[in-house]
This record gives sequence, C-alpha cells and structure tokens, in this order.
Amino acid sequence: MDYKNAGVDIEAGYKSVELMKKHIQNTMRPEVLGGIGGFSGAFSMEKFKGMEKPTLVSGTDGVGTKLKLAFLMDKHDTVGIDCVAMCVNDIACAGGEPLFFLDYIACGKNVPEKIAEIVKGVADGCCQAGAALIGGETAEMPGFYPEDEYDLAGFAVGVVDEKDLITGAELKEGDVLIGMASSGVHSNGFSLVRKVFEMTEESLNTYYDELGKTLGEALIAPTKIYVKALKSVKEAGVRVHACSHITGGGFYENVPRMLKDGVRAVIRKDSYPIPPIFTLMAAKGEIEEHMMYNTYNMGIGMIVAVDSADVDKTMEAMRAAGETPYVIGQIESGEKGVTLC
Repeated sequence: MDYKNAGVDIEAGYKSVELMKKHIQNTMRPEVLGGIGGFSGAFSMEKFKGMEKPTLVSGTDGVGTKLKLAFLMDKHDTVGIDCVAMCVNDIACAGGEPLFFLDYIACGKNVPEKIAEIVKGVADGCCQAGAALIGGETAEMPGFYPEDEYDLAGFAVGVVDEKDLITGAELKEGDVLIGMASSGVHSNGFSLVRKVFEMTEESLNTYYDELGKTLGEALIAPTKIYVKALKSVKEAGVRVHACSHITGGGFYENVPRMLKDGVRAVIRKDSYPIPPIFTLMAAKGEIEEHMMYNTYNMGIGMIVAVDSADVDKTMEAMRAAGETPYVIGQIESGEKGVTLC
C-alpha cells in the first residue's frame, strides 16, 4: 500500500505546479520576493514607506455553487476570475490596492490539466486586479470530494493610506450614487439559479434570443473586477465618500453597509438597463421583484457615492477604465437604509 493507492497522486501534484507556473508568472509584481514553490510567499513593503499610515486591508471568499456549472460545462478557465473578483472588489471598496492573492483548490482527484486551467483563471483575475499570485494550495482529498469535482477559495491582501480609507463617514445629503454595470449574475445566488433552471448539459446549451447566447454562457460569465476603475477615479482626483460591492444579499443587504446613520440611499430602478438574464430568471422562476433585488446585483456590480460636482469626472474615469457607469440615485437624509423606486 502507498499514498497513490490511497487516492493521492503526488506526481500529479508536481505536474500541476509545472503547468500553472507560466500563468502565475504573468501576475508578478516587483515587490514579490522569491519564486513559486516555497513554503510561503514573500512580498516587500518597501514601496509603502511613503504612506503616512499604511494600512492593510484583506478579503477572502469562494466561488460557491457556481462551480456546479463549471463541472457540467467542463469549463474551468474562468471560475478563478470569480474567486479573485470576490476578494479584491471588497478590498477596492475600502479604497485599497490589492497586492497579492493566494488560492486554495480542494479536489477529489488531481487532474493536472484541469488544475492548471483553474489557476489560469485565477492568474487572469490577478492580472485584471494588478495583484500578484504569490502562493496557494491544491489539496487532493479522495473520498471527501467526488473525483470530477473541486472547491475553490482565495484570500487577498491590499494596502491603503489610512487617510484614503473609504468608510462612509463623509456621506452627506445630495451625494450622487453611480453604479458600474455587472457582467451578469457574477458569483452569488447560484443555489436559486440552479432551482430555476434545469442544470443539464442540454439546458445549459440552449440558445436564448433575449440573451444572445446560450444559458450556460450567460451564467458562467466571470465576475467583473472593478479595481482599475476605482483606481482611475482616485487618480482623477475624486474623493469617493462611500462604496458598496453588490454581492450576495443584493441591494437590500449591501447598500446599507456603505451608509452612516442619518442618511438613506434612494435608487431608481429605471436608471439603467437590467440584463436579460435577470428578467428571464424572474419570469421562469416566478420570483418576486423584492427577492430579485435582495439576492442579485440586477446589473450593477459596484456603487460609489460622490459629491454632485464630481459626477462627470467620476463617470469619465470609469469609462476610461473600460467600465459602463450609470447615475442610479442619490443620498438623502433619513433613517439608514435603501429605497428602490
């Protein structure tokens, strides 16, 4: 008896590392010390000496049951982007710059080519965020996961000068809410998605005219990464007063997280186009509107609040970074919360 007979192929692990190295190399930053394969990742803080009060910000998350689509579609090169996005967007919400990322893949059987595809997606996400992929872990766990399934999670660390933290403390009546378009469902609410749509190869390969693509293509579209857009806004000289990443819990849970006591967010539902995947889902699943806005991003993945004088400058900076912004509402005085009208 040996480890391989017990279900863990060490040689496959070695091959996975070799296959993923080229993708990881694309994410490197000058601050990264050492290479892949050590027991830990090292990152120099020399660059941050110029900050008055350098402050670390962190985020961790997984892809969740969206992975079920990857299994059914046998498409593994984009879920890594989702994993990175869920972590770095939260860091950007605080005004931080993501520095480095680590991933964790747990699988029933290590198929090196599949693991390399997953890590390719992680590396692509890191490149979009400007973060270095400095380490990770691939755990082969036979008997715990089915052979053809895996889980994927990650952890990111960023930095911001304390004076540049986005806390919501500067929010005031009259501030304008600007939302950036999402790419679709992103990586939340897939337990409900899988109840609405039949999760079969035939169903996912069905083409919908209103989507302009197959159902599977629409659902597996990777989460938008808004790091560069928020950095562009900052470099344009705009002070963001508050920021919200619209993830699980939709508008009703996430928007209040950006508010301070005494102010209320008022959002106009007709201020931007709702992607057809959401209207299709609501109709097919007979999901009431409140539940849709309490579960999904409904087409807006990130919301910022800025002074009314900075609206044009903010939207121009977002467009320059490749995003599509909309003025979706404003801040009013009142009980802390959100009104959708």
